[in-house]
Amino acid sequence: MFARSFGGTTLGVDGLIIAVEVDSAAGLPAFDIVGLPDTSVRESKERVRTAIRNAGIQLRQEKVTINLAPAGIRKDSPGLDLPIAMGLLAAYGVLPVDCLQKSFFAAELSLEGECRPVRGILPMVIAARKEGLTSVFVARGNANEALLVEGIQVYILDHLRQAVAFFNGQEALQPAVPDEGEEDSPLLEDFADVQGQFQAKRALEIAAAGGHNLLMVGVPGSGKTMLARRLSSILPRLTREEALEVTKIYSIAGLLPQGGGLVRQRPFRSPHHTTSMVAMIGGGSVPRPGEVTLAHHGVLFLDELPEFSKATLEVLRQPLEDRAVTISRVHASLTFPSSMILVCAMNPCPCGYYGDEEGGRTCECSPGEIRRYTRRISGPLLDRIDIHIRVPRVKYQELSSTKKAESSASIRSRVEAARAKQTARLHSYGIFCNAQMNHAILKRTCFLTQDAQQLLEMAFRRMNLSARSYDRIIKVGRTIADLDDAKNIEAKHIAEAVQLRNDVGLSVE
Repeated sequence: MFARSFGGTTLGVDGLIIAVEVDSAAGLPAFDIVGLPDTSVRESKERVRTAIRNAGIQLRQEKVTINLAPAGIRKDSPGLDLPIAMGLLAAYGVLPVDCLQKSFFAAELSLEGECRPVRGILPMVIAARKEGLTSVFVARGNANEALLVEGIQVYILDHLRQAVAFFNGQEALQPAVPDEGEEDSPLLEDFADVQGQFQAKRALEIAAAGGHNLLMVGVPGSGKTMLARRLSSILPRLTREEALEVTKIYSIAGLLPQGGGLVRQRPFRSPHHTTSMVAMIGGGSVPRPGEVTLAHHGVLFLDELPEFSKATLEVLRQPLEDRAVTISRVHASLTFPSSMILVCAMNPCPCGYYGDEEGGRTCECSPGEIRRYTRRISGPLLDRIDIHIRVPRVKYQELSSTKKAESSASIRSRVEAARAKQTARLHSYGIFCNAQMNHAILKRTCFLTQDAQQLLEMAFRRMNLSARSYDRIIKVGRTIADLDDAKNIEAKHIAEAVQLRNDVGLSVE
């Protein structure tokens, strides 16, 4: 007898519905799975047969052929255990054949028949809804994730026996109900904890308001890492669409907590400097998201920037420009989103104390060593970082001050107001912040006063700026104007943007 059920796998950051076609016929006993299954799916035949037997169901010895369609795409999800089991039971007549046509199944089966959660449920359920399926059957640990998709009924399965009893009309299952909405968790990293560093905090506010990349150069212990970790706390709150995108990525990567639902905080990723190129950009035989994608709609922080390998740093150039990563393999070419703010931190020299007049430490590095150290960062990569600032040593008076610094909530209110202006100005172009503007959009939306044009021309000639640097100064100037609630970009906005572009003295040419 022939039967069909529906399961799923992931392809990039999207779900793909798999039609599990099962044929059971008289002949020499066999159990074959075709349709490009990987090792975990090929091994499912042993898990499924044992789970069915331990659920108290005895099957005849027949020739069984299972096809996973579409056959041209490799399947790598253990979540296909449950749809294979349901299709097999329907083919043997244990279940009505037509009862599975509008249902989606996704769970790994234990040898005892228990249903276990799998990763990638959210994109799979979204794909199931698009295919017109009306019911979803998942393990308890995936229920909150599946319930994020509206317009489809979600049922929780703890054991294979429940599914058999439900489709045979022997047991009732009630659709799962979403939990009441959770409030945003309190900010653990707050700018109120940062004493001093007013210029650095101003630069981070501008970076957050316009989505600009930022480089901090300073001596050890000046607070670079502390500042970077608080950038997420002043970024605008995630919209539901952004939160769903982030949740899909983390679901596919297997980084959602057990029973977790919607991701509500912007991501903050801080990979170690030994991170490989593939881990940074994504890849593998079956491409998985890398750090640039895990930081989507959030912050990617690279501490000790010159210590990263040159290859790892250079692969960042394309995602910084295009805000997406395309990975090509034999079986598919997949695109992963990477719209994030890059924040980098580094010392001014190998020993870390070059220019530290206030600290009383003498730099022991030769000019040649300093040049070799700073040249580990290529000009093209440095050119894609909008803001370069020097973070000085914190003075004792600032550290010992009892005056409370400005909180992240206060800064975030200004950032959100500036982002609202940008969204209103740029929504027709399909972007939402100044850093995403290309040259054509910049020409249509950014207007400089006469004084600002003259100042920018003088800076362009004296600093030998590139065309990219010219655009990025205007973008930063537009963000500063938005924070000032100014209609046009004025000379003072350009002056601050130029200073933020050249504050550390590293060449971008």
